[in-house]
Amino acid sequence: MTAKKTNLSEYNQYDMANAKGLRFGIVVSKWNSNVTENLFKGAIKTLIDCGVKMDDINKIDVPGSFELVYGAKIAARSKPSAIICLGSIIKGETKHFDFVSQSVSNGIMDLNIKLDIPVIFGVLTDDNMQQAINRSGGKFGNKGVEAAVTAIKMALINK
Repeated sequence: MTAKKTNLSEYNQYDMANAKGLRFGIVVSKWNSNVTENLFKGAIKTLIDCGVKMDDINKIDVPGSFELVYGAKIAARSKPSAIICLGSIIKGETKHFDFVSQSVSNGIMDLNIKLDIPVIFGVLTDDNMQQAINRSGGKFGNKGVEAAVTAIKMALINK
């Protein structure tokens, strides 16, 4: 079954629980920064729209998606309510894509097992740049928005 080609990031802000008082770490890969900064903007806007204060959001930039896991481990030191990992891995001509994608997803899963803080997977794994653009504020929405909504919901479950 294929996903319907629509904006997947739409949510009703008024149906969301108030996130006031929650704190978030957001770890952002600088690789493919045109994509990841759009993911970050979507996540920040969503958190603020749901009641989070800017002072309760800590951004950590890391060189690439592979480093998101370590960045999240560092973010956990400040005891946030949840950590959001944002990255963009675009398939190339070698197996590098497969190794990085698998390592990042396994690393984030491991952090969810080891930490008492939800760590959210907001990493795009696309075949080409256009797909990444479509999912970082383009015609299919913004995965950063989706990651922020998930982070709020998971933080409230963990509260």
